[in-house]
Amino acid sequence: MPELPEVETTRRGIAPYCEGHTVTRVEVRNGRLRWPVPGDLTARMEGQVIRTVDRRAKYLFLNLDHGTAIIHLGMSGSLRVITDATPALKHDHIDLTLNSGVILRFNDPRRFGCWLWSDSAATHPLIASLGPEPLSPEFSGSMLFRLSRNKNTPVKSFIMDSHVVVGVGNIYANEALFKAGIHPGRKAGRISLDRYHRLAEAITETLSAAILMGGTTLRDFVNSDGKPGYFAQSLLVYGRAGEPCTECQKPLKEIRMSGRSTVYCTRCQR
Repeated sequence: MPELPEVETTRRGIAPYCEGHTVTRVEVRNGRLRWPVPGDLTARMEGQVIRTVDRRAKYLFLNLDHGTAIIHLGMSGSLRVITDATPALKHDHIDLTLNSGVILRFNDPRRFGCWLWSDSAATHPLIASLGPEPLSPEFSGSMLFRLSRNKNTPVKSFIMDSHVVVGVGNIYANEALFKAGIHPGRKAGRISLDRYHRLAEAITETLSAAILMGGTTLRDFVNSDGKPGYFAQSLLVYGRAGEPCTECQKPLKEIRMSGRSTVYCTRCQR
């Protein structure tokens, strides 16, 4: 599914086309998403100017003069900037037409994404309890160490908990733990401060690199201009089970943790 780098790539792709432009039309073809699209979304958005396009965790915010549209891409969603007369396809559920003539089109084959409305996005129930952004000054190894004390949760599950830190999805958790040399199943409360410093640095480094490369290419994700990301070509462990470790050449091992693929090196990660 689209993770933080893919969502940030989308934000950067659509922002120049949206910011400062007026919503002239909202067309909801199918409002049966993860949560029903609010029936008054059209009335709330039409005629308003999109002031900024922001991201919080994996949520995108279209901030208008009065209120915010909160968007999540779910497992298969994408936002495309349409600048011609490209007709809507089967899974193109929502169109936002702007005064520039540009259409912001939401496609979601599995319909696990969402479009919601909030007068105050920061206090919305989906947003209010989220942990810090992994690329923000608030995120650090010291913070991870403090929150992990007395926790028996596997460290991989711990860093994927959005109440601890947002946006560390499965791909990037695998990659960061490998870079930090930490076994994904090690109990979070049994990891030292020094190792958490290395892990925090690895998380920041991994996500930053993925954003620069335009997000990881997955089967359902394309960014706003239709070009895939290239970070998949740089993955060190994820999707490479049985292949040699890039550090020691020992075959990488794959296990399932909480139903998710977890790939690691039995020699390099302790």
